[in-house]
Amino acid sequence: MRIGVLASHEGSVLQAILDACDAPNPDARLCARVSVVVSNNSESGAIRRARDAGIRSVHLSSATHDDAASLDRAITHCLDDAAVDLVVLAGYMKRLGPVTLARFKGRLINTHPSLLPKFGGSGYFGRRVHEAVIAAGERESGATIHWVTGDYDSGPVIAQVRVPIAENETAQTLETRVKAVERTLLIDTLRMLAKQYQTTRIA
Repeated sequence: MRIGVLASHEGSVLQAILDACDAPNPDARLCARVSVVVSNNSESGAIRRARDAGIRSVHLSSATHDDAASLDRAITHCLDDAAVDLVVLAGYMKRLGPVTLARFKGRLINTHPSLLPKFGGSGYFGRRVHEAVIAAGERESGATIHWVTGDYDSGPVIAQVRVPIAENETAQTLETRVKAVERTLLIDTLRMLAKQYQTTRIA
């Protein structure tokens, strides 16, 4: 299964995928490969990690394309050119355009650091999510993997993992704990989707 990754920042989720694809233990290895990494930030860690791994990396943003429609088409073309089977939004901070959404409908997933639908949508990203969870007095948080349908953090949930909130929890400690389980959840989900992909191709 060929994966296209869209990321905006450091690329720690991308690194988790790369590590799983290259795991020395065949039983732990993810039967997939990252074919291309697209970032709206030319200096992002995701771009650097992709280059270090010998993976094609592409900067596509308003700096490279004057209008949203042409940017949308460029992203679609880039993913098509890499022949990706699945697109993973790994900390990608931009809304996808209608062309990309239509072309990869049912093949776009996103990871989010909360138990959606709680604490999702516009404005809920990074540590802001965990600050909001703590401020609301929640007793648990977690991470969600879901299909992408258009709006931020919308779409059917594929998998979730719950993280109980400790008595003296801070946004920083919660973020660290959620990130750890979020990456594991994503890799487990990708394993499931890769297995489904292989079964479909054999059939």
